[in-house]
Amino acid sequence: MSNQEPQGTPPGAAAGAQQAWLDRYDSSLMGVFGAPQRALVSGSGCYVEDADGKQYLDLLGGIAVNSLGHAHPALVAAVSDQLATLGHVSNFFTSPVQVQLAERLLSLAGAPQGSKVFFANSGAEANEAAFKLARRNSDPAAGRTRILALEGAFHGRTMGALALTAKPAYREPFEPLPAGVEHLPFGDVDALLAAVDETVAAVFLEPIQGEAGVRPLPEGYLRAARDATRAAGALLVIDEVQTGIGRTGKWFASEGVLPDAMTLAKGLGGGFPVGALLTFGETASTLLAAGMHGTTFGGNPVAAAAALATLSVLESSEVLANVRTTGEYLRRELAAMESVAEVRGEGFLIGIDLDDDVAPAAVAAALDAGFIINSTGPATLRLAPPLILTAEQAGSFLDALPGILGAARASSAAPAFSSTTTEGKP
Repeated sequence: MSNQEPQGTPPGAAAGAQQAWLDRYDSSLMGVFGAPQRALVSGSGCYVEDADGKQYLDLLGGIAVNSLGHAHPALVAAVSDQLATLGHVSNFFTSPVQVQLAERLLSLAGAPQGSKVFFANSGAEANEAAFKLARRNSDPAAGRTRILALEGAFHGRTMGALALTAKPAYREPFEPLPAGVEHLPFGDVDALLAAVDETVAAVFLEPIQGEAGVRPLPEGYLRAARDATRAAGALLVIDEVQTGIGRTGKWFASEGVLPDAMTLAKGLGGGFPVGALLTFGETASTLLAAGMHGTTFGGNPVAAAAALATLSVLESSEVLANVRTTGEYLRRELAAMESVAEVRGEGFLIGIDLDDDVAPAAVAAALDAGFIINSTGPATLRLAPPLILTAEQAGSFLDALPGILGAARASSAAPAFSSTTTEGKP
């Protein structure tokens, strides 16, 4: 990165450019995310640079979005070429790249004959479509109306997705939410088996709950859910918005269990907004008929080209192997550190429980030290770096972390935990 005057510097604000942007943000943008931590103006690989020219190692990847890092040449070329060729056509038409992306996703997922894809713009929108799919599997006359999710679940902030999301602080300001959703104890197979019967239309599960502090489902839970939902005639919907497309070192964290539907987003577009609902088999794939659902931008040619480029890079290089080996290295070294109580996760989705409630202060201290991380609770840090993060880059964070935690503890003005540290599935 250069030390030249940063891009996007406001007129007359060469020095202190960042604060000028933050002030303008405060005056012009709705405050639903709280105050932004920095104004970022450029990125390359695993690094980003703020408006004052300071560089950061990005260990959050836009919350598991920037799977190829920043300004990856394959992604830049694909988006640029597609936009210069055919940018948007509406869903009255299709395009070759849209069809190719659907075929590629179904192939990667091992989808059986009759499986389909609906393209959206985000994870919440994909889950919104899955919620409607669940409603179509309902039968009020027969008493099949219940939809099950788990305590700690985060499926998005739109109204249907919010009904599936468990956190009271997100739900209560917008109640009443769409009815019929119940939240079961996390990871409790007995509670799941007791709840799933012919009154259940669908069960929604995340293989690893990111928002709840990177909590993996216990071994065997997904298989038990598959068997129980199949026996009861309920849909099994797996939310792989955060865990899918290589985040755990596999294409999908739920590999080995074929659900009725799967939602994807975040890393799929490598930074370009695109989400998807995959339905498996004829029955699930015909629940939503023509006119029952739609989107203006979903699966447009540029988004599809971005996703295809991302998948091509992941397929043709050693990226997924790097996620497995470097992720294991990170988790092993973190677990051995003083002040670290527990390390969870898989691949490059890592939750770090500290032995003290200093996680928000550690996020601030890490930023000062040149590292972007976030917290999902008072004592929990989350890492979701670009899948191209090298062992050397990971090692630089490991070397810095003791000092970061020391600075966090020493801080007498640690910021309070706020919504700005949490998930952003819009």
